[in-house]
Order: sequence, then C-alpha cells, then structure tokens
Amino acid sequence: MVKARPTQKVKLVAGLLASDTALFARAAALLERALRNKVDFESEVSDFSHTDYYTKEMGPGLKRKFISFEKVVDPEGLYKVKLAANKLERRLSSGERRVINIDPGYLDLSKLVLFSTKDYSHRIYLRNGIYAEVTLFYRDRAFNPWPWTYPDYKTPGYKRIFGHIRDTYKKQMGRI
Repeated sequence: MVKARPTQKVKLVAGLLASDTALFARAAALLERALRNKVDFESEVSDFSHTDYYTKEMGPGLKRKFISFEKVVDPEGLYKVKLAANKLERRLSSGERRVINIDPGYLDLSKLVLFSTKDYSHRIYLRNGIYAEVTLFYRDRAFNPWPWTYPDYKTPGYKRIFGHIRDTYKKQMGRI
C-alpha cells in the first residue's frame, strides 16, 4: 500500500486590483499582519483592461499589482487566506462597494493556484465556501495557461512575474 507523503511548503501570492493605487500598500500591510508573513516581492503596477467585470462595482481605471510573501507555508488550511482576504476587502470597502479586490493563492514549482468563492467545473471545493483552481502550470521553463485561465494571467508580463516569484521560491526550497 502506498502511504501519503507530507506536503511540500508553498509560496503565498496575492493579486491586488483597485483604481486607487494607494490601497495596494494598505492592503499589503493588512495582509502581512493577518498572515503573520512579510511581503518579499511587489510587482510594478499595471493597467487592468482585460475585462470590465469589476468596473460596475469598483469603477474605471483599474490597476493591478502582485505581491508574494517571505515565509513558505504548509498548504493545509490555506482556504483561510481567502477568508482573511475577503474580510480585508470588506474592511476597506466604501459602504457596500468594494474598492479593492484581493485574489490570494499560492505557487509551487509546478503550478499557480488561486482561491475563489465561486464554483465552476474546473474548481475544487476546499472548505467554508472556498474553492481552488490551478490557474497556470509550469512546463518548458515557463508558466502556461489552461483553457479556463483568466485572460490577464495568460499575458507574458504576468507569466514573467510568476516566473520571478517561482525563482525565489526555488531558492528558498534549496532547489538551485
């Protein structure tokens, strides 16, 4: 009989989306406190124009930034990171209107996983209303999309960001 192996630690990441870029620093600081884990990487801010899904709620001129966290963590119970992100979104909201979207997930050597509150055919239920999806997979020295991957995550710029974070993770795990 094959025995289950211990899980390998993973690198926490989060995508931040807002029209007011000052919210990025505030959200990062609140995430650091909630997760007890310091930010070790911040991407440049980029325009978010791949969908108008968030425009009605969050307004026009949305910007995107990615962050990753210093300590690698056990993936067990990471659904709680999405619950914490949702709580921070509500805390930073303007009345009933969200002003920032926080999309947490994790990265390991073979994939980028994002958490969601929405079910779909390619998502796996974790716990407490949280689902996980493998958004990108690593092959041929690059991150690659699936048919369901969000259009912005298919862009060369995003894939470079995650490649950089993966390189950091690889060093942390002693794989270089």
